[in-house]
Amino acid sequence: MNSLRVHELAGRVLGNVERVMVGKRAAIEAILVAMFGGGHVLVEDVPGVGKTTLVRAMAISVGCEFRRIQFTPDLLPSDVVGISLFHQPSGEFRFQPGPIMGQIVLADEINRTSPKTQSSLLEAMEEGQVTVDGHSYPLPRPFLLLATQNPVEYEGIFPLPEAQLDRFLLRIRLGYPRPGEEGEVLSRLEQDHPLHALEAVAGPADVLWAQAEVKKVFFHHDLRAYLVRIVERTRNHADVFLGASPRGSIALFRCARALAAIRGRHFVLPDDVKSLAGPVLAHRLLMRAEAELRGVTAEGVVEGLLREIPVPPGGDHGPD
Repeated sequence: MNSLRVHELAGRVLGNVERVMVGKRAAIEAILVAMFGGGHVLVEDVPGVGKTTLVRAMAISVGCEFRRIQFTPDLLPSDVVGISLFHQPSGEFRFQPGPIMGQIVLADEINRTSPKTQSSLLEAMEEGQVTVDGHSYPLPRPFLLLATQNPVEYEGIFPLPEAQLDRFLLRIRLGYPRPGEEGEVLSRLEQDHPLHALEAVAGPADVLWAQAEVKKVFFHHDLRAYLVRIVERTRNHADVFLGASPRGSIALFRCARALAAIRGRHFVLPDDVKSLAGPVLAHRLLMRAEAELRGVTAEGVVEGLLREIPVPPGGDHGPD
């Protein structure tokens, strides 16, 4: 595989997005991991930290069609996937596509809408298509859903069910900027918003090419066993009621390969697995009530497992 070309592509996109976003390199890289790994991202944070701006900057940078869906309590599934309307001149029903028919789709404040509407995204996320009135319609490729949600302690929300959370390749948080970074944000916004001057540095074909290249990244069998041990231990942890499913193993496998390619390698290192274990696995864990009362978090459980489970020896874990 041409890992250096993937690294160069990722660097161009990351640098372009950083013209708009200040101090969010880790979050931008995580979205690139999901994009090149063929998955979706849940961005969880308080309002006003730049979630929407980040997604728009990413869509512009890779030249993909951007769609935004504002989730509200009265939003219906048909408002998301589309509807069949009767066309009187032809005497037949025609499909009117919904806003999900984009390449990079922002599902803004996804936990503000009902579980029924949330579930309308499941088929799109898992199968890359939507079904309306018995007919299936493929989504454009590449397809990346970035959903934002406010923390669960805020009022007027519908927590995402486990089945919905499990469809997200990873979950990230942006966090508040540091004082120096916030000052830089103000300086950049002194005139026009930098987003207005942003231009594409790649195209949809580049993203599809990178997705194909990621599948060629070598993953040593010892590291695969290490990854499986991490996921398996979430299922019998004393503080966890429901551990990560095999979908979690697959997600961590895909993300580790994508991160290796983004960093210019054709093989996965243990650090690739360790750095992504939290964002990939934590949102898939259902904690026991008594553990939550003690302040135990899913992120803390994953971090503890990474400290406990020994990293397999084997040099650089490249091909033998």
